[in-house]
Amino acid sequence: MANLHGDHIWYELMTTDPQGARAFYEGLVGWTIEEKPSGDMDYRMISAESGPVAGLMPLTEDMVEGGARPLWAGYIGVDDVDASAAAIAQHGGTIMLGPQDIPGVGRFAYAADPSGVPFYVMRGAVDGESDSFAKYEPQVGHCAWNELATADQAGAHEFYTALFGWEKADTMDMGEMGAYDMYANGDYTLGAIMQKPDQMPMSMWSYYFRVPDIDAAAAYVGAHGGQVINGPMEIPGGDHVFTAIDPQGAMFSLIGAKGA
Repeated sequence: MANLHGDHIWYELMTTDPQGARAFYEGLVGWTIEEKPSGDMDYRMISAESGPVAGLMPLTEDMVEGGARPLWAGYIGVDDVDASAAAIAQHGGTIMLGPQDIPGVGRFAYAADPSGVPFYVMRGAVDGESDSFAKYEPQVGHCAWNELATADQAGAHEFYTALFGWEKADTMDMGEMGAYDMYANGDYTLGAIMQKPDQMPMSMWSYYFRVPDIDAAAAYVGAHGGQVINGPMEIPGGDHVFTAIDPQGAMFSLIGAKGA
């Protein structure tokens, strides 16, 4: 079965220190990360127990000098990359890297929404189904939630629903923080769009990867050069989450059960 248009199909860590990031995340999430790229590109697979779920791309000096920074980015699957790139521009987004092919992998473009939040769109070379995002059942090492905090919540709703066909499935009143709007793609809930808190420096996507023990993960972050900046805190359903910064400066989020 192929992924639906609008599914999150892949995640990517861009980092200035591939080996440092490899050591940090392998111990934190339990992933296996390639020590060296297996192909001609300097791109390393990140695998959970079930197989690849993400990739690691080193940031070169030229990329950093051009303004690139360590971050996690998500890939949204589309039926037609060129048509989606055109639609992104028509709806106020920016195409930062135009549609191009990776032989044997697929066609992609790198874009930003009207608030400047980066993301990829991609059409795979084959019609397999990615399980990088765990749609239906929790899977350790896989993404469990995609959350956009944006300076323009209403605008983000219009942008992403127009491009990807997402539908608002539910909303939660967070008091002074406003509405936490949850979105579905087909028969599953993919994540949420919320208004960015004033203290958050910029609009951004956060991708919540699942770990078996949230307390152990938080302790690991602090002991290995990272910094927990929010949480752990309980969310509806009983899981706990936190947001942190890795030793290279990329912000990330984790979700999991609370330790005994």
